[in-house]
Amino acid sequence: MHNLTETESSGTTYRAIKKYDYMTISFKILILGHGEMGQAMEYLLKDRHTLDIWDKFPKNSYPYTILEENAPRADIVLFCLPVNPHREVIQQIASLLKPSCLCVSIAKGLDETGKTAAQIFAENLPSDQPYALLYGPMISEEIRSDRYAFGQLGCGNLASFHRIQVCFSHTKLFIEHTTDIAGISWSVIMKNVYAMAFGMVDELKLGDNMRGYLSVAALQELNQIVQAMGGQPNSPYHLAGLGDLITTATSEHSHHHELGRRLAREEAHDISGEGPHTLKMIHQHQLFNTQNYPLFRLISDVVTYPHNVRLKFHNYLEQIYARSSKN
Repeated sequence: MHNLTETESSGTTYRAIKKYDYMTISFKILILGHGEMGQAMEYLLKDRHTLDIWDKFPKNSYPYTILEENAPRADIVLFCLPVNPHREVIQQIASLLKPSCLCVSIAKGLDETGKTAAQIFAENLPSDQPYALLYGPMISEEIRSDRYAFGQLGCGNLASFHRIQVCFSHTKLFIEHTTDIAGISWSVIMKNVYAMAFGMVDELKLGDNMRGYLSVAALQELNQIVQAMGGQPNSPYHLAGLGDLITTATSEHSHHHELGRRLAREEAHDISGEGPHTLKMIHQHQLFNTQNYPLFRLISDVVTYPHNVRLKFHNYLEQIYARSSKN
C-alpha cells in the first residue's frame, strides 16, 4: 500500500502514514441503507470504525441513526442504496456534510432519468465535495462469510483513494484505483444486462462453449458502449467490468443469472432488477444507439418478449456469422 499525503480525518492531520500505522486510524462512517450490502459494509468496518447506520425503512429494533443528526460528523458516507433514491438523499444531506467528507456509492444502475450514481453526485453535491464509486466482485454473502472481495474505486484524486484504502486496510476487501469514473460506471451497469444472457444459456443447456463465446461477445460490446458513453478504451477488462461480469454471470447467489434462467423458461412475471431497469432506461432515454450491439439487442428482445428463447439464440448466431462471412 502507498503512503498517504496530508489528509484530514476525525480532526486529526496525518502525513506520510506507513502501512503499519494504518491500524491506528478510525473513521466516523455513515452507512446509508441496511440491506445486504449495507450489512456487508457493517461487517467489514464495525471492529475498527465508528458506524452510524440509516435506513429509510427501519426494521426490527435495530438502533438506526437519524440522518440529519449524524451526517454532519461523518468522514465517509457509504451509499449502500439503489441508485434511484440517491438524488433525494443527497439533497437532504449535501448542505450538512463537512467539506472533507467523502461520499462513496456502490450503486450499479441508472435512476429514472437515466443518470448514473456518479452523475447524480456531480449534479447534487457541492463542486468541491469529494465523491467516489466502488465497483467490482463484491458479493455480500461472501463478504459476510469472511471471503475475499475486490473493487475498483473510481475517484478524481489519490487522497480519496488513500482514505478508502486505509478504511478497509484491515479487511479482505482489496481495492484498486482508477480515474475512469465513466468507464467503471458503464462497465458495472451494463454487466447486469449481459449477465442475464449467461443464465439463459445455462438454463437452455447450450454448453460451456457457448458461455465462452458469450464472454468474448459481451466484453467486445461492453468496450464499445463504455467508449460511446465517455469511458476509456479497455476499461471493461478490469474488476468493474470483466471481474464483476464473471462473478454475476456464474455465481449461485446472482439475481441476474437467475433472471436469465427464468426468462429462458419463458417466465415473464416479476422480472425486475438493475439489468431489466437499465434496458428500460436506455430505450426510454435513447442513451446510445442499440442497433450497433447485436447481443444487447438479443437480451433486450428476450426480456421484452420471453418466448422461443432457444430459437432467438440460434437466429442471433446465424446473423452474426452471416455478417462475418460477408466481411
